[in-house]
Amino acid sequence: MTANASARAIKPELLRTYTEDFNKDRANLIAADAAVSAGVLKAATDYRGVRALPRDFSIELKQGSITNQERSGRCWMFASLNTLRYELMHRWNLEDFEFSETYLFFWDAMEKSNTYLENVLRTLDEATDSRLFEAINESPADDGGWWQMFAALVNKYGLVPKSAYPESENSRNSDDFKQYLNSKLREFAAELRRRSVAGASEDELRALKDEYMGTVYRICAVALGEPPEKFDFFARPKDDDEDKKGEARKCKAEADADGKAESCKCEDKSDAKACKCDKNKDKTGKDERPQIREIGITPLEFYKKYVPVDVNDFATLANAPLKNRPFNRRYRIRFSANVVEAGDMEFVNVPLDVFKKAALDQLTAGHPIWFACDCTQFALRKDGFFDQSVVRVDQLFGTEFTGDKAHGLEYGDSPSNHAMTFTGVNLDEDGKPNRWKVENSWGKDAGKDGYYVMSDAWFDRYVTELIIRKEYLDDATRALLTTEPVELDPWQPLTRRCR
Repeated sequence: MTANASARAIKPELLRTYTEDFNKDRANLIAADAAVSAGVLKAATDYRGVRALPRDFSIELKQGSITNQERSGRCWMFASLNTLRYELMHRWNLEDFEFSETYLFFWDAMEKSNTYLENVLRTLDEATDSRLFEAINESPADDGGWWQMFAALVNKYGLVPKSAYPESENSRNSDDFKQYLNSKLREFAAELRRRSVAGASEDELRALKDEYMGTVYRICAVALGEPPEKFDFFARPKDDDEDKKGEARKCKAEADADGKAESCKCEDKSDAKACKCDKNKDKTGKDERPQIREIGITPLEFYKKYVPVDVNDFATLANAPLKNRPFNRRYRIRFSANVVEAGDMEFVNVPLDVFKKAALDQLTAGHPIWFACDCTQFALRKDGFFDQSVVRVDQLFGTEFTGDKAHGLEYGDSPSNHAMTFTGVNLDEDGKPNRWKVENSWGKDAGKDGYYVMSDAWFDRYVTELIIRKEYLDDATRALLTTEPVELDPWQPLTRRCR
């Protein structure tokens, strides 16, 4: 071994020092027993931190049943659909509702495949080992995405209820399907580049691409089944809202107490149907609720008729405190589209106070929020906590973790990798948020019945993107949406897709 190599190696005398120091500290031995037996996260869980994050919230939205992306990278799609189904349910007074995630998954695979091949045609002069081509070629049609990808799909293909296009084995567990789709796409890319070198024209290459897309469609249709062009939709609104139900129960109790129906004072009610105390009315088991019926409706018709919000009326806010990403500017990420004609992903980078105020204003107004974060940091997946005071790995390992938000983004330690939905927030006596309610898409057995609680400090540190209705942006931020964007390369911070 050379002297230079010896200086770089771990020295035996240092190893002896490390083990002596470790074994003479009782805390290290206790920590090792706990971590080896129970795992790092359980051993690091602080019960005091858990108790400091109760699961009640001063502002809370009534959402439908918890959804489950299972073994797929569709979190961005689930979170997007969860924000829209809330609006649909409350507009049409439905007890529950779920969109078909598989429907958009099919079209996302098709569109990403087309965009990948178009990007190959745009970069024929790039070497295959160039940084740009490697970024394009890394995952041609993977599962991940952002809100704007979702919006592009909805604008082009509409939406359908889950009953019209249910889950399949390959949507629930997508690895095998996407592995072979990506392999085929890379074969197509190699052939397009070979034909280009051999002198094929752009029109000839694009005609070949169109032929390849027939194979892509076949792979998607075999794996997921063909999506519907039209479908039938049936739903029953709830009987009444909770206030009317309560009034009906009160009215019936009054009638029962007097022994005669006349004592029920429903006659003056604006909605007499809320009162069920007419003893002369025949009772049957028939469901008398009104019906919503649509026969042969298209996905675009369904979206435009039944979803009371426009996916284009939202903006992406980021909070990325990086020196090379100044606040109060609009950014665009090159080569980030899924639907090629819809354009690349964009966001406005704003300071934390502007970022958080937009979230509070939207929740206070009664609308859920799509957001992206690093879901792995200081998180208890099973118990449902996002908080550094709950996951005390600093105490377990005897070292502090001092990296801030800028460090996490710049060094790739805490990129956005998961999208979820805010459905509540708790405000303290001064009106400041101290914890947030999070709807996840990992099924009802993850967290508390599918919901997580997030400390406000964790929000500040690890939440990087919010999707905000433009009406809840301040004037200065709204004005930024029309400024000329700064172009970003596809390998820079904030370009990773959520899964």
